[in-house]
Amino acid sequence: MRWIVGAAGLALLATVLWDAFETIVLPRRVSGRLRLTKFFYRVTWRPWRSLAPLLPRRRRDAFLSFYGPLSLLLLLGLWAAGIVLAFGMLQWTAGLGLAAAAAPRLGTDVYLSGTTFFTLGLGDVVPRTAVARVLTVVEAGIGFAFLAIVIGYFPVIYQAFSRREVMITLLDARAGSPPTASELLWRSRWDRSGEALAALLAEWERWAADLLESHLSYPALAYFRSQHYNQSWLGALTTILDTSALVMAGREGGCARQAELTFAMARHAVVDLAQVFHTPPRDVAPRLSEAEFGRLEARLAEGGLRLREGGGTAARLAELRTMYEPYVAALARFLAVTLPPWVREVERPDNWQTSAWEAPRRAGHQERYRETGEHF
Repeated sequence: MRWIVGAAGLALLATVLWDAFETIVLPRRVSGRLRLTKFFYRVTWRPWRSLAPLLPRRRRDAFLSFYGPLSLLLLLGLWAAGIVLAFGMLQWTAGLGLAAAAAPRLGTDVYLSGTTFFTLGLGDVVPRTAVARVLTVVEAGIGFAFLAIVIGYFPVIYQAFSRREVMITLLDARAGSPPTASELLWRSRWDRSGEALAALLAEWERWAADLLESHLSYPALAYFRSQHYNQSWLGALTTILDTSALVMAGREGGCARQAELTFAMARHAVVDLAQVFHTPPRDVAPRLSEAEFGRLEARLAEGGLRLREGGGTAARLAELRTMYEPYVAALARFLAVTLPPWVREVERPDNWQTSAWEAPRRAGHQERYRETGEHF
């Protein structure tokens, strides 16, 4: 019986340590199916997501936003508990290796393991044999290493989150809240040459590359939500894909070439992240119907922007949309995120224009913005 418990303890210890290594230390996507972290997120996220619709609308996004940071804390606690239990099982397998006032039993061994892992050093239970002492020293070393990794892990996570959110926030004044491709192009109507739009798309190409690298290395970042309910990393990525596809289908020149590069990088990010979260593309209702495409053309025409002459823009755009829309739709369902439309349905102020103390002034500014397109 002791040998069975010892083998189980070794297996548990190896599983936890390897899972922590793959999750924190290994800087690449892990494709293994049997992983503790993957099982943890699969078991906890779906029930958490299913509870959100039961809450009032204003509280849903806040409730979902708690999951990302909380899941990291729970995951670290799960690893720590697994290591403590594994060493407790190994101590119990070693036999009468402890000196304690109470009769030796598995609970006492687990208690010693906990005090050793967290370096409490209480002294009420101490190792007596050579094997027990070796196990105690090894566990103490793992405990120190675990603490060091945790201290270094959180700053990396939040730095990546901050880099991601800076660009999403910058998109607010450029594409609206929520951002849309038509609004981004309409607000860039002053850029007749397309040079400024090409530079903007180049920045988003680098953002998509950074998003891909950081979220493949640390998939938990995908559960971290933006500051505002109408913003998200997936919504921003979808807007950039929409914009790039529209430019590729309806414009020519250097701006279209940069749009191709941005589209390729953004689609790469979407497809790889869909593989990470096991969200295969499915047939979904089109986000851009014929009527919506008419509204899109009318919105662009308001700013003096016309699509490529000779037709074919709608067909080319539909072809490009099939390359990414099924993937973003699957990710949106999984992450409980609302995708932005192609054309804003109602006029509303941007996030930077809102304030709880200046509602009348905000309404006046928004009215002037609708007439002139000027920001304040």
